[in-house]
This record gives sequence, C-alpha cells and structure tokens, in this order.
Amino acid sequence: MAGVYWYDGKWYAEEPKIMGPMDHAMWLGSVIFDGGRSIRGVAPDLDRHCQRCVASARAMLMKPTRTAEEIEALCREGIARMGPEAELYVRPMFFIRKGLGGARPDPDSTDFILAIYDSPLPGFTGFSATLAPFRRPSPDQAPTDAKAACLYPNGARASAWAAERGFDNAVMCDAEGLVAEFASANIMFAKDGVVVTPSPNNTFLNGITRQRVIALLRQAGVTVEERAVTPEELDTADEIFSTGNYAKVQPCTNYNGRSLQPGPIARKARDLYFDWAEKNWRILPKAA
Repeated sequence: MAGVYWYDGKWYAEEPKIMGPMDHAMWLGSVIFDGGRSIRGVAPDLDRHCQRCVASARAMLMKPTRTAEEIEALCREGIARMGPEAELYVRPMFFIRKGLGGARPDPDSTDFILAIYDSPLPGFTGFSATLAPFRRPSPDQAPTDAKAACLYPNGARASAWAAERGFDNAVMCDAEGLVAEFASANIMFAKDGVVVTPSPNNTFLNGITRQRVIALLRQAGVTVEERAVTPEELDTADEIFSTGNYAKVQPCTNYNGRSLQPGPIARKARDLYFDWAEKNWRILPKAA
C-alpha cells in the first residue's frame, strides 16, 4: 500500500527496517500506538490522538521523545504529502529498544516512528457479530490505561473465533461478564430511542471517536446512557453499532444470527460526526 513513514528525522516512501531480534519491543512487546484518520483532508481530533499517544507511552514506562504538538505537526506534514484526496490511517508509535534486567523496559531507549498510509474508509454497509468467550483484562492484569500493542492479540483471537463461525466481528465482555466492546471498536446499542453504551471501567479503551459521538448525540437531543450492559440486552436491541477510528460509525446488521437494519440513530451518529469533522478538522483544502 502507498504510504509515507517518518523516522529519525527523515521521510521514507517505503517502510524503514528499524528493529532487530534483541530490541525490547520485538521480544517483550513494549510498543504503543495511536490511530488517527485523514479522510480527504479532514483529520478529526488529530490533536487528541497525538496527546493519547504520549500518555500511552508514559503509562507503558516509556520516556516519550516527541511532544504531542511535535507529533501532530509531523502528522499534518505526512498527510499533506499524501494529497487532498487520500483516505489515510495515521499511526504514531513509541517503542523500547533496551531492557533493564530480565523484562523491565529502559525508558531512555524509547524510540518513535510515524506511519501514514492508504486505508479507505468503509462504507455504511454493516457487519455481523457474535458474543465470544474471550474477555477484556482488568487493570491489574494488563496495561489497560494505554493503547498498547500487547492488548490486541486477545481481540484478534476473539475475531478469529467469530470468523470461524461465519461472523465478521466479536463482542467481548469484561472479567465480570458485562459487555465491554467489540473486538476492534467500541459498542453502542439503541432501545426505544435511547442509546446505551458500556461505561468506561478501565477494561477497554474509552475511544476518542466514542467520546465524540456521545457528545454529538447528546447535543442533538438524543439520550445516551453510559452504564453496565449485560449480554442479554444486545439480544433485544433495536440497533447495534460500533464507534471507532478505523470505520467511525458502522451498523451491526446481524448479531448472533438475528438480522438488524442499519438504524436511524446509527445514521444520525454518522452524519453528525462527519458534519462536525468537516467543520472543525479540515487541514487540507478540498481538491479542485
């Protein structure tokens, strides 16, 4: 795929090969990333993604080598290099080179790389999902306060489990058996005109897109409840939809074999989000 990559003061048109088998990140997983978007020159909440990148690094015992403002400036430059019509994933990353003792990362060996690459925004077509047996960890079991790479393999196992059963995605619970999120995005559902989403309990990422959609729906007069959600509630929901950086707002059109239509609240959430993004986060002029 086409992309641009920044590392150690230089831009590259191909992925730079920067890691070896003795790097701490390679064999002990000390990697964090964030995921922003630029969609035809609109980069929603780019500042917050860069701020979370730095916060995640600190939560993972790293010493960030770039400020959020410096990362945002690099993101803007890379987005401009890709052109005004590009639909992009924007991925700044911190990682650790060396260790202290057997496993502890050496903060002074923190390194940084930025990848910006083609990633078309999915259409509002929907996906299927099923409840999976894999769970999100509690904060005493994993670094759930960071967007850490080590948190994602269990979500990948849940997705693979769902795919083996003919579904596109999986719903994951927390250690208490309450709904946490989809394997790759936050979850919301609608019942009788009210939107419900699990309240952040430090077992899943309180996504930036999730927070933005909640705020926009509330501003538009839609009631949004953040609370504990049982798996049974999804079985009778009028709508189920995801919020996340990759696809923004997507309807779940089949849950556990029950067909669902892309509903009016999911459509409203998506329209509100992109209207807001266009008004507030256009960083490149529209193509002629």
